[in-house]
Amino acid sequence: MRRLRSALILGAAALVAAGAAAWAQAPAPGAAVRVALIDVQRVLARSVAGVAAREQLERERATMQREMDAKRKELETLRDELEKKGPLMTAEARRERQDSFERKRRDAARLADDFQKELEKKEQQLLQKVLQNLSGIIERIGKERGYHMIVERRGAMVLYASTEADLTDEVIRAYDQQAGAKGKK
Repeated sequence: MRRLRSALILGAAALVAAGAAAWAQAPAPGAAVRVALIDVQRVLARSVAGVAAREQLERERATMQREMDAKRKELETLRDELEKKGPLMTAEARRERQDSFERKRRDAARLADDFQKELEKKEQQLLQKVLQNLSGIIERIGKERGYHMIVERRGAMVLYASTEADLTDEVIRAYDQQAGAKGKK
């Protein structure tokens, strides 16, 4: 059963690859289809805006890290105090210090989680801003160089497609006609 499933998966992958290769090689009737690709990660790593966005994120990450280091140091001091002076304290005083330590530990954990979420959100915002600015450039270059489609290298996400390469409306019409014909039977 496991071998059959593996064979089916490999067969499906081969069909998809063969279909993609055939599509890429076969020109549209009357014209060659021009497809290009872009490595967005490389653009983000090497462009001025991408580098600036990364530097801004690193500055914010460093600020948050300094705050977390201060919290960690405070917790270590409290823990050391509890270990050294705990046996000499009254049971009530020791319990209060332990409760205080646990509260501060939970607060620090929550703060670290909040910082992580905030960094992820800011990273998404900066990335979105760079990609938004990049999309106009991609479209302009695609039109100037006569590409029908530009795809993202790693995710195969379509970043630009000429209207001639978009078959969506034609597929919708054909699908609607097929659904209408079945409904009349």
